[in-house]
Amino acid sequence: MNAATVLIADDDSSIRTVLTQALGRAGYDVRTTGNAATLWRWVSDGVGDLVITDVIMPDENGLDLLPRIRKLRPDLRVIVMSAQNTLLTAVKAAERGAFEYLPKPFDLSELVAVVNRALATKPSDQAPANDYGAERLPIVGRSPAMQDIYRAVARLMNTDLTVMITGESGTGKELVARALHDFGRRRTGPFVAVNMAAIPRELIESELFGHEKGSFTGALNRVSGRFEQAEGGTLFLDEIGDMPPEAQTRLLRVLQDGRYTSVGGRTPIKANVRIVAATHRDLTQLIKVGMFREDLFYRLNVVPLRIPPLRQRLEDIPELVNHFLAQGASEGLPSKALGPAALDRLKHHRWPGNVRELENMMKRMIALYNEPVIGVDVVELEIAGAAPVQLGDEGQSATLSGTIERHLRDYFEGHNGALPPRGLYDRVLRELERPLITLTLIATRGNQVKAADVLGLNRNTLRKKIRELDLGVVRGIQ
Repeated sequence: MNAATVLIADDDSSIRTVLTQALGRAGYDVRTTGNAATLWRWVSDGVGDLVITDVIMPDENGLDLLPRIRKLRPDLRVIVMSAQNTLLTAVKAAERGAFEYLPKPFDLSELVAVVNRALATKPSDQAPANDYGAERLPIVGRSPAMQDIYRAVARLMNTDLTVMITGESGTGKELVARALHDFGRRRTGPFVAVNMAAIPRELIESELFGHEKGSFTGALNRVSGRFEQAEGGTLFLDEIGDMPPEAQTRLLRVLQDGRYTSVGGRTPIKANVRIVAATHRDLTQLIKVGMFREDLFYRLNVVPLRIPPLRQRLEDIPELVNHFLAQGASEGLPSKALGPAALDRLKHHRWPGNVRELENMMKRMIALYNEPVIGVDVVELEIAGAAPVQLGDEGQSATLSGTIERHLRDYFEGHNGALPPRGLYDRVLRELERPLITLTLIATRGNQVKAADVLGLNRNTLRKKIRELDLGVVRGIQ
């Protein structure tokens, strides 16, 4: 049996040499070229069983070749490699029919494994190509950690698989969810986002599934829920770890049966939505203390995606800074630049608020300081002005008051200045108590005696609060 022939197009001769040696050792015949024209001639002549092409070449963009190759030889698989390393590159490669996208630099063993897999895959197993022409970059960063996210988005965007996105607050979980929708086959449908932590617990079921007229006091009309509003599109369930137990049960039924009923309704409604969920909490720990259903977790966690915190991808800060500077200018703020020392100082900050913290800091510096080039002294003032709240004896910090302020500000702005229902003070206190008590119980493995001691509460008081907050039955109580 003759060895498969791999066609390689890259204008870097050193890359061509390395790939030739690696694939030759793997038993393949290899032909290489430094331009797109020669590659196209080979493809047109029927040469080759697999193509590996760079994106940027002297005579033509490798991505522009993909539709022509797919039209002429639909069975010929193409692997795209690129040093551009943006989400848009990965998405365009997938949309135009590439078998795989590999960001440079890549591991040679990984490339050989992809080649083996490509040649073993039937043509019918490949997703159909689309032509998506958007040029906007929804997610910024070229670090290896972000490359994994880009490749995952490219693979998942044309599926209806349920995705669970985890990561700290401010890392960009909703941006990833939106990318899955905006670049996917449901992009013509609505993208509906609902934050479980921002809805009163007694209203979550009505918010998700809608309610019928007269189903409860004050239900004067039929109201559609988020499932109905997201029909044909994507429903993004943010902060899923804050969903109360009764709503978890109803959501599980929808994921199992594909149908739901509105509150007070009797006729099942078929759900035609893709579910993407997200949380900054550790759901496995919540499961251990009885705060989250294990069966629901496995229904949601079909494809897990973890978004890295900014401190794990500090090399992305220059690109993020430039992005926020350009964004500010497009919104009418003064055009600014950042000095080298200021940029270096940003790379040494821990960023507890992640990308959102960086974005807010850049907006403040653009708006409040007159200097056309922002210096390191301004950055130092901004970092020092964060005024973190100190927690415990280890000096760990979190801008707790700032988080509460942002949440309330978002609420008022999102409701056009309308006042919230009565009892705001008590509801805010309950929302603070809920994670405080829950996480303390997790840390003490459900031991209420230890948890009460850590919190400085009487054990009976703690038991009462657990009942009042409807925290459920905690397994392993001592």
